[in-house]
Amino acid sequence: MSALDRLSALLPDTAGVNGEGHLTIGGCDVVELAADFGTPLYIFDEATLRRTCRDYREEFSRVYPDSLVIYAAKAFLNRALATVIREEGLGLDVVSGGELSIARAVDFPMEKVYFHGNNKLRDEIELAVSCRVGRIVIDNLQEIPVIDKIAREAGIIQDVLLRLTPGIDAHTHHHVATGIIDSKFGLPITTGQAEEALVAAMSAATMNLIGLHVHLGSLIYSAEPYQEAIKVVFRFAAEIRDKHGFELHEFSPGGGFAIQYTQDTPAPDVTYFASAVAEAVQSSSRELGVKPPRLIVEPGRAIVGRSGVAVYQVGTIKEIPGVRKYISVDGGMADNIRPALYGSRYEALIANKATEDEVEQVSIAGKFCESGDVIAKDVLLPTVVPGDVVAVPVAGAYCLPLASNYNASLKPAIVMAADGEARIIRRRESYDDLMQYDAV
Repeated sequence: MSALDRLSALLPDTAGVNGEGHLTIGGCDVVELAADFGTPLYIFDEATLRRTCRDYREEFSRVYPDSLVIYAAKAFLNRALATVIREEGLGLDVVSGGELSIARAVDFPMEKVYFHGNNKLRDEIELAVSCRVGRIVIDNLQEIPVIDKIAREAGIIQDVLLRLTPGIDAHTHHHVATGIIDSKFGLPITTGQAEEALVAAMSAATMNLIGLHVHLGSLIYSAEPYQEAIKVVFRFAAEIRDKHGFELHEFSPGGGFAIQYTQDTPAPDVTYFASAVAEAVQSSSRELGVKPPRLIVEPGRAIVGRSGVAVYQVGTIKEIPGVRKYISVDGGMADNIRPALYGSRYEALIANKATEDEVEQVSIAGKFCESGDVIAKDVLLPTVVPGDVVAVPVAGAYCLPLASNYNASLKPAIVMAADGEARIIRRRESYDDLMQYDAV
């Protein structure tokens, strides 16, 4: 079995092999792209990105017509990606003034932008209000008077949601679990803080509280936590309707839908999540006599993950007899800290030997001065030599936003591949870039 066949569920839709036995993405030879743009290099397949946007938008609309899919920008955002998201009809979930500014730079429709964050800075809230952002998602009690004052000064009424903590364990890595009570995010229902915030927001003349939001975490493989959270939130909505006259017009169960990173971790498709979420919202609405609200879902990783491939060049090779063989590449934790941070696992293939038999088990190590800088452990590859080009699939989400200049390294270039051509959507940093903010 070729690497292309083995990893077909992980690679972009357009992945193929050309006559030279090289991996191709978007009709472009990956080995040639590595030579033209240098490595490390991140390649996004435009066809996969657009197809995934459409799949989510169309599937949620099919099972729940009054729905909006908004892309969680924290997974990765720049102007080129924001443009694609806008063109495909999705909204945007932003968590900083920077992400909001990227959206503004491409004329993203602000009514479809939702502004999140557990510690929104005053100037970020001012920016959001001045931009007429669609929704501000209130995360804590302290935000309410700040938003109230800023909206009053601007002379507007700001639509808001409340982010609740439902006390649901999504059984994911503890660093990305956000629906439990012991979380820095959201207003706990069981402590009474959610109700307190609701009363405060409803009392503010400058706010229009239109809905409730939860987010359980990231890389969630089962629909059950979403269904449990929906029941908890709708019970709360029914109680506060009776006590305070609140009407639920919008509801968001967040995002966090899992995608497949390795052969042995298949993930459900969008139909599974969409059907389960829609059914839970509809049944909870019927049971509690709540009018079905508009449904807002926030996939990030699930939209962009599979469309991205990281590309490296092999440098040194170290074999420890009877222990392990390390293949060192010219990137690592500075462009993808996920393995070191979360214990994340990846597969890999040799882009210039895509049709060769995979004959040895190796670990792909990064070049940075940390023993934990290992991109992929114990993966099968053809015989590897210095100069080979390594491709790591499913690198479109969180690698680049979490990138750093550790060891004074340079952040990689990014290209978008489509129809046999690749255009650069972020140039590689230079040493001058690295020092441009220094003051001597």
